[in-house]
Amino acid sequence: MTTRTEEKNSNTPALIRAVIDALKIPDLRFKILFTFGILVLFRFLAHVPVPGVDKDALAAAFDSAPILGFLDLFSGGALRNLSIAALGVYPYITASIIMQVITPVIPSLKELSQEGQFGRQKINQYTHYLMIPIAFLQGWGQISILQSSAGGQVIANSGFGGGNYVAFTSILITMTAGTALLVWLGELVTEKGIGNGISLIIFAGIVSSLPQIIGQGSLISDQRFQLGLLIAIALLIVYLIVVFTEAQRRIPVQYGRSVFRGGRMYRQTGGSFIPLRVNSAGMIPLIFAFSLLILPASISGYFVDPATNSTGSQVAEAITNFLSPANVTYWILVFIMVMLFTFFYALVTFNQQNISENLQRNGGFIPGIRPGAPTQSYLSQVMVRITWGGAIFLGMVAVMPFIAGVITNVGTASTIMSSTSLLIMVGVALDTMRQLESQLLMRNYDGFLKE
Repeated sequence: MTTRTEEKNSNTPALIRAVIDALKIPDLRFKILFTFGILVLFRFLAHVPVPGVDKDALAAAFDSAPILGFLDLFSGGALRNLSIAALGVYPYITASIIMQVITPVIPSLKELSQEGQFGRQKINQYTHYLMIPIAFLQGWGQISILQSSAGGQVIANSGFGGGNYVAFTSILITMTAGTALLVWLGELVTEKGIGNGISLIIFAGIVSSLPQIIGQGSLISDQRFQLGLLIAIALLIVYLIVVFTEAQRRIPVQYGRSVFRGGRMYRQTGGSFIPLRVNSAGMIPLIFAFSLLILPASISGYFVDPATNSTGSQVAEAITNFLSPANVTYWILVFIMVMLFTFFYALVTFNQQNISENLQRNGGFIPGIRPGAPTQSYLSQVMVRITWGGAIFLGMVAVMPFIAGVITNVGTASTIMSSTSLLIMVGVALDTMRQLESQLLMRNYDGFLKE
């Protein structure tokens, strides 16, 4: 029988050894297989189309509207098939962002958020309710873009502007139900599997598009230098994503409070630290910025009518062209909005944590800073300073497809290499590995991150 010491000294790589150790544990093996099974089910749903779709017209719509390719990337190919999972889990993410933004503003929600587990459950319930109308509207927008891009032939005789109301409504209900199903599956993964289920579903959708991206890269194999430069930029982005995701400013904290344990009085004098992340907002500012920029283009595209060429149609076409990814002003707006949303989201979530109050309640203090309001002011100033680095980083990540296209002179760079997709994939992978690492360490096994 192999001892633990012999196993540590073997030549097996740490990552492979950790996977083997994880699969040896029955409950952990169930979590891994359960998570994998849910992701396979998601990929199956992504290929189940809604009724009444003309596949040839759908393909023509994607050829004529580049924005659809961007939306399809995050749906994992589900939008290209116009499947029941075409909306993905993004309506739920949008609803979550809205709830996080309005919770500090609305007194009743703010009080509810401070009621522990019960309050969090109620806010999550409200988020699910808000997700339904958002999914319905987003589905309407996507179908409208598809219809206008293919001359109304993707779904024949449908639309609120004069057509088969029943067919159009049933398709929207089906897509909304698909989103609700994916959110439920994601929450099952969070509860019974490994990692954050919602994030893993997004991760699986993006990873599933990698073969298509590799295929697009093979089309420019004659431009070997440009392709190599593009790959080098992608690897550099991955490295920077890992650095900024793990980067943090550690604020030292001292405790001078006495506690009563086991019939004896102990005085806490040891120190610890508060980790303030440089990129505390994660990928949310990018999703929010792209969603807001896509929305006006989606709405205006619905009113473009080349047949009439009216003033309204010309204005709508001008807005659509102005907010097109082929326009440099689009990427300038993306950079500015990502930075603004990074500051906004990071500071809102930081203020919700009430770190200074929790420190004072537990007898902790930052050396050289008075407890209470001065501590909160000091932490806010530090948070603003380090968020500058995170905001500039996220802004550069957002516009990197455009920059890579200019540097490499490869026209399909924005579709071949989406740095937003890389950010999501790396972030989710690190989070899942970290959770599996903690599960292994609880059972006295080495994890992925242990040398």
